[in-house]
Amino acid sequence: MSVKHHESFSPAALLESADLDRRIVELKPAQCFFTQGEMADTVFCLLQGHAKLTVVTQRGKQTTIMLLSSGDIFGEESLTMVTAQRMATATAVNTCTALSIKRGEMLRAMHKDPAFSDQFLSVLLVRSMRTQADLVDQKLNTSEQRLARALLLMTKRGKPDEPQILVPPVTQETLAEMIGTTRSRVSFFMNRFRDLGLINYKERIRVHKPRLEAALLDQFAEV
Repeated sequence: MSVKHHESFSPAALLESADLDRRIVELKPAQCFFTQGEMADTVFCLLQGHAKLTVVTQRGKQTTIMLLSSGDIFGEESLTMVTAQRMATATAVNTCTALSIKRGEMLRAMHKDPAFSDQFLSVLLVRSMRTQADLVDQKLNTSEQRLARALLLMTKRGKPDEPQILVPPVTQETLAEMIGTTRSRVSFFMNRFRDLGLINYKERIRVHKPRLEAALLDQFAEV
């Protein structure tokens, strides 16, 4: 069966429209989809909920490298080779529902349907570009700029014309891990962002997207 083309491209819709043997998995908060170092044999696509990718260094330090939202594909390292290992741990932040597709099944579908293969590879390319941008962000920008960018990335599922967007549930400790700083610095920046009218937060963070984007472009010189 050929992949249908959608005006509003969705990785989940792509996988659901393809001729794939897939199953639905449900995880409770803090449960793992997979763990760093184990054999990689499955690709996932998050349908509902939020998850995070974390890496533990050789010294035992854990770092959050990415927050995942509905529509995100992860575990793609399983497509590289039969003996591939997981490079990170994927953990459910809240209750999650995801598509689970075995390596062999995904490769079979990609070989069988060139249209599906092209679209899936474009998804992986976008993911690669995001990862590269994250590395540049870590090297060149200040902690405050990295926090602003991380918050903006978490608004990607909001509507384009929606000025205030609720981001996924995330703690200041996780934000600190993501941008490579301390929780106290994140708390300081969050208070500053709130005072500048860039965000609101009580139990959940609500981002004033146009304001935060403008402030980030201006490097917080003027708001």
